[in-house]
Amino acid sequence: MDQAAGLLGELGILFRLAAGEGGGGEHPRSLAVRRGAFRLTIRAVETDPGDETMDLHQLPVDNGFRLRGSSVTRVETFVDAAFAFAVTLLVVSFGAMPETFAELYEALRRFPAFIAGFAILALFWHAHYRFCRRLGLENTGVVVLSLALVATALFYVYPLRMVMSAAMHFMTAGWAPSEFRVESFAEFRLIFVIYGVGFATLAMLVVILNRHGLRKASELGLDAAERLILRSEVVVHAVYIGCAVLSMVLALLLPEGQGWWLALPGLAYGLMAVILPAYGYRVGRRVDARLAERDASEKGAS
Repeated sequence: MDQAAGLLGELGILFRLAAGEGGGGEHPRSLAVRRGAFRLTIRAVETDPGDETMDLHQLPVDNGFRLRGSSVTRVETFVDAAFAFAVTLLVVSFGAMPETFAELYEALRRFPAFIAGFAILALFWHAHYRFCRRLGLENTGVVVLSLALVATALFYVYPLRMVMSAAMHFMTAGWAPSEFRVESFAEFRLIFVIYGVGFATLAMLVVILNRHGLRKASELGLDAAERLILRSEVVVHAVYIGCAVLSMVLALLLPEGQGWWLALPGLAYGLMAVILPAYGYRVGRRVDARLAERDASEKGAS
């Protein structure tokens, strides 16, 4: 009962944040970036309140991307709170705090699975954070996609706990306990399919967000380097989707029985550790080249 009451209380806080209560509900000032016939409203950065247009040269820069969003909106506050709530669901496993060393040790054995699950949730939260900071877009499409990201993350947290606990149990040779208990091989297949659908859906929503940003590139005044960075976000999350699909296919095609091949659906996600560093190195060099061209152009204009 105490655990349920605590979760309900956190949900109440979550929805109060979404409604704008507290410090995160203010409507931010908006300015316009003008490029030719286009005009798009985005969140303002620190600039002259009397100025109606934003000078892109005055924007803060992070890894070559000029940040067009600085104020936190209600949608971002809701997303942040929802992901924080999802993290609490990762650790809700005891009815009370540990009271003995044995209970504390048992809780510590669950720590690797919690860290792994936390890292994956943080991966997608930070992708949304980067999108908001870089583009500062506020429109119906971004709101709908952000809410879909929240709904998927809250659904995804339970299969995430199960799969991460099983993975840590395997990687620690049984030291970390596993919540992955199935009664049939069909259930084994199904949990990896459910996990893969959740992972792929989160990645797909990030892909759609960044493609939406690319469609607004001219209105936002994105240069070649910034467009390339957004396209790289699309590619990275497409790799996530590909690994999830591969994992689901392997889970569905594996022969029944005990053997090393049972680890293949989980190991499919390990391909990201091989593909993404190589891609990151390649695209990083291209971004550096575009940034050098931008710097040279700005120096020539001045």
